[in-house]
Amino acid sequence: MIAARRPGHLRGELRINEAMARHTSWRVGGPADRWYRPADLDDLVLFLSGLRADEPLFWLGLGSNILVRDGGIRGTVIAYAGVLDTLHALPGYRVRVGAGVSCAKLSRFCAEHDLAGGEFLAGIPGALGGALAMNAGAWGDDTWSHVEQVTTIDRRGCLQVHTRGDYEVGYRHVQGSREGWFVEATLAFAAGDGEESRRRVKDLLSRRNRTQPIGQPSCGSVFRNPPGDHAARLIEAAGLKGMRIGGAMVSERHANFIINTGTARAADMEALMHRVQTEIHARFGVELVPEVRIVGESVEEVVS
Repeated sequence: MIAARRPGHLRGELRINEAMARHTSWRVGGPADRWYRPADLDDLVLFLSGLRADEPLFWLGLGSNILVRDGGIRGTVIAYAGVLDTLHALPGYRVRVGAGVSCAKLSRFCAEHDLAGGEFLAGIPGALGGALAMNAGAWGDDTWSHVEQVTTIDRRGCLQVHTRGDYEVGYRHVQGSREGWFVEATLAFAAGDGEESRRRVKDLLSRRNRTQPIGQPSCGSVFRNPPGDHAARLIEAAGLKGMRIGGAMVSERHANFIINTGTARAADMEALMHRVQTEIHARFGVELVPEVRIVGESVEEVVS
C-alpha cells in the first residue's frame, strides 16, 4: 500500500446538481448530486477519505464512452480527466502515465520519445483511466497488451500497486479481485522511430475521419464487435443507417455510431440502442452487446 500526503483542506472544485450533459461527448445526461474535480492526487485522497462509506461514486474521464440517463446520477462524480496527469518516460521503453491523460496525448508522447506501439491510442477518444477500465482498443491493438502495472485507489483513499496478472483481461473486459479505480499505469512499448509513428497515426486518423462522423456528438462505437463479425456490418446490412428516435440517429457514415442531431435526450439514445439490438437479433440471431456504459436514473425513477 502506498502512502499519499493528506493536506489539511480540500483544494478541488465541488459543484452541486451539475448537468452531466456538459461533460459527456453525447451532450446528454441529467444532473449529478455532486461533481468534484480534485486538484491533484493528494487532494483526491483527502476527498475520498472524508466521504461516507456508502456514498455512491462514479468516475468520469472525458465522457466519451458513457450514456448518463436524463434523471442524472445519485452520489458523487469524480472528474479526473486532466488532473491525474503524470506523464514520464522510463528506461526500457516504458511510460508512467496518469489516468487523466488523454489517449491521444499519450500517443503523441510515445512518438516524441521514439516509442513504437502507441499509435493505436490516437484512435481512442478518452482518457487512460477509461481505457484501462474497459481495455479500450483501436486498429488491432488494445490497452492491456501494454500494461506492466497499475496503481489503484479505493473509496477510503488508499493506494495500491497491482501487476497485470492481478486482472482478468479480455476483449473490452477487465476484472480485478478488489474494488479500486485506476489512477496511474506503467505501460511498455518498443523502440521505434518517431517520424514513422507520426506518419502512421496521420494515415490512421485520415482513414477514421473518412469513415466516422467526426465533429458530431457521439460516444464512439456503441456496440462491441460480435465474434468473427463487425457490429457496423450487421447494422448496415439490416438497413438501419439513418434510423431515428427523437434526436438520436444511427450515423449515415458509420453504422456503429449513434449521433445526437441536436435535440436528443438520453432516453432517445437508449431507446435507439435497444431498437438496433432488437432488429439485429430478429434478422441475424446475434446479440449486440453495448460497448457504451449506461449509468444513472431515468426521469421516471427520479420522479417516483
